[in-house]
Amino acid sequence: MMMAVLWLLIGFVLMETFSWWIHKYVMHGVLWKIHKTHHQHTKGYFELNDLFTLLFGGIAVTLILLGASALDYRFWMGCGISLYGLLYFFLHDVLIHKRLNLLGRPKTKYLRAITKAHRDHHKTNEKDDAVSFGLFIVPKKYFSEEGKN
Repeated sequence: MMMAVLWLLIGFVLMETFSWWIHKYVMHGVLWKIHKTHHQHTKGYFELNDLFTLLFGGIAVTLILLGASALDYRFWMGCGISLYGLLYFFLHDVLIHKRLNLLGRPKTKYLRAITKAHRDHHKTNEKDDAVSFGLFIVPKKYFSEEGKN
């Protein structure tokens, strides 16, 4: 069971690392035409950017299915990626962007830091000059109460 938890955590941490890199160099690079829908105020519930959710979700489901019969590392890594996606949805889409108006303002220092960092990321609608590409790993400067959003 300990190895299962370890693989789950590895999947989660790799997803944060991988998504930071993809966000900075791919979404704000060659696939900006898709990702910019997230930086612009558009009407409707869905954004073209939601295609990335299908990509990452597809990877998680594939790993879960490949590892399901043996409950091996692929299964648990897929579960870690899925856990990342679920928490990402609640933090990013529900708490920060209010795509579902279920949660109020962030109460904890960590959630406020995540929100501040993400708002800084959205200060530009251009592919260049954006900052803070991750979600869960937040630069220290966002934990200060100065410049409170």
